[in-house]
Amino acid sequence: MKKLLISTFVFALFSGINAQEITLEKIYSGYYRGKGIAGISSMKNGENYAVIESGGIAKYSYKTSQKEGNIVDGAFESYEFSEDESKILLLKESEPIYRHSFLGKFDVKDLQSGKTMALNNGNFVQEPTFSPDASKVAFVAENNLFYQDLSSGKITQITTDGKKNSILNGLADWVYEEEFGHARLFEWTKNSDAIVFVKSDESAVPEMNIPIYGKQLYPSEMRFKYPKAGEENSKVSALLFRLDTEKTTVLNLSNYKNYYIPNVIQTAKPNEIVLITSERIQNASDILKVNTKTGEVKKLFTETDEKWIDTDNVTIEFLEDDSFLWASERDGFRHLYLYDANGKLKKQITKGKWDITDFYGFNAKTKEIYVQTTQNGNTNRVVSKINIDSGKSQIISEESGNNSANFSKNFQYFIETSSSVKKPYTFTLKDGNGTLLKELQNNNETLKKLENDGFTVKEFLTIPNAVGDQMNAWIIKPKNFDPNKKYPLFMYQYSGPGSQEADNSWDGGNTIWFEMLAQKGYIIACVDGRGTGFKGSKFKKVTYMNLGKYEIEDQIAAAKWLGNQSYIDKSRIGIFGWSFGGYMSSLALTKGADVFKLGIAVAPVTNWRYYDSIYTERFMRTPQENPGGYDDNSPTTYANLLKGKFLLIHGTADDNVHFQNSVEFSEALIQNKKQFDFMAYPDKNHGIYGGQTRPQLYEKMTNFILENL
Repeated sequence: MKKLLISTFVFALFSGINAQEITLEKIYSGYYRGKGIAGISSMKNGENYAVIESGGIAKYSYKTSQKEGNIVDGAFESYEFSEDESKILLLKESEPIYRHSFLGKFDVKDLQSGKTMALNNGNFVQEPTFSPDASKVAFVAENNLFYQDLSSGKITQITTDGKKNSILNGLADWVYEEEFGHARLFEWTKNSDAIVFVKSDESAVPEMNIPIYGKQLYPSEMRFKYPKAGEENSKVSALLFRLDTEKTTVLNLSNYKNYYIPNVIQTAKPNEIVLITSERIQNASDILKVNTKTGEVKKLFTETDEKWIDTDNVTIEFLEDDSFLWASERDGFRHLYLYDANGKLKKQITKGKWDITDFYGFNAKTKEIYVQTTQNGNTNRVVSKINIDSGKSQIISEESGNNSANFSKNFQYFIETSSSVKKPYTFTLKDGNGTLLKELQNNNETLKKLENDGFTVKEFLTIPNAVGDQMNAWIIKPKNFDPNKKYPLFMYQYSGPGSQEADNSWDGGNTIWFEMLAQKGYIIACVDGRGTGFKGSKFKKVTYMNLGKYEIEDQIAAAKWLGNQSYIDKSRIGIFGWSFGGYMSSLALTKGADVFKLGIAVAPVTNWRYYDSIYTERFMRTPQENPGGYDDNSPTTYANLLKGKFLLIHGTADDNVHFQNSVEFSEALIQNKKQFDFMAYPDKNHGIYGGQTRPQLYEKMTNFILENL
């Protein structure tokens, strides 16, 4: 279950824009919408970068920061260069499928000849990928794998057995895509002569049937394979296709962990692909090297953990000498390790009570690794360069806030994206040492509008839990805050494993709504309890086998602590969350019914038995192994304890957290004669948006708070 990103959607339906306060009308008219830079991509020469603009794909100079014209004219949703930048892949039209997957119509333009070729004869494809020599593009269509020769236009079909809800070739099934974080499961070799791909047989996986109402006389159905905790998963295999023989070989993984194959990775060497595999219990992963000439498979090493490995967060980078970097939490924090070409550990590169949170690249000339870290405190993200030999680190971004980087190919420049709770996103051009060269884009106008409307900055604090941990938190107080008054408290959280809400970054979505509630006399607070991320693996993994138990204990403890502050009315505490956060809100109004007066749960899991296999079993193992862990932490089990005002919200077409969760919880509440409010959003998925949906949803939640808290 990935954290749902709740952003503001634009709806030009309200008036009242000139009132000097934050309103739903302003939020949903786009009045506070910020500006960004889309599709930043460094070009091969290291001196230019490309971005998406309204008139096409534009080329800019790092040195002058000036536009040097359009690479391609026209309107495109995204683009990708071939490795030698002789060609460009252009997305013209798309239709979303799930979180990461979509159908797209693509053109390939030869930037030397100017000729354009439609991919797959202009029909929809998925995951098109250039071969490294730019002569071909591989893609998936109707669950089969193909490649198209870009000189002749000839299309070669690699597989023929692809079938919806049965066989997928080179493409992730629903649960792989959602929980491993990507849809593509194939890769070219570096010398472009072979493709290694994963075949998934999901024919035995139980099927979800979701009614789609629309305006039809009889509802249609969305039918897809969804393995719930403890149920059958796709049977996966890895295959090698060689272009010279046009033969496909099944790779022998029988001596290795092979229940899941989450990653297929190109290395720096020709005739080589790396697979990362795992058993169903995700506490060990094999890193396997495939010889694509012989089909031989060799294990480099096995990563293990006594609880779980974040199989959805893999960092592996192959260097020119075939050694490689690997990120691991084995010492309690996420750090980089250097291995030789045979999988022997050479050394740990980074150390300390902080995490590597992103990897940007390695400069072979200077022997420097470029990363994002929590070196300046776990609520901040900074960009650093670290010497691979000495481990010496230099922060080259802003010192606080949330900072990320997009580097030039030669690492002489980078575009920094920065924000904090005080400042919306700013885009700046810097040199490789972090010296500011030019501000490219700011959002001062958005900030000024908010400040004019009474925006107040979040305050950070820590709150103790029952076992003495100091939990990160933020609080928003009304602009005219009076410490001698008592205010109702409205708490927000997500609380999922490894997540973070109490961080020093800009949030242009829910936070603006919270600011509006603060103007109406509420104090808003958010607390990251046990199970959340960036405070070390011990703090994160204490929830193993008991998802929800310690998380709700910490939210209750935080509510009590806040309720004991002189300015909080402890009889008026509410809580809100979406997805995992909705699960927590549901537990708060049952297990924590004596503390919370009001709760809003949007799209909640109400028993982990109903959620998918990969995510749930990573933290809980199967229901067959751990029945108590599932049922003892389900709000349905405690439906008889509900006391306060409770609003339950769910989309009927939620493919992620199924509507079934809220139906089952509702039935438990009904059979315990509990009164509550329930809002179903017809044909809406986990995000609950489209048309006037978001404005109506947030108006409903606002009114519920104003009337009951």
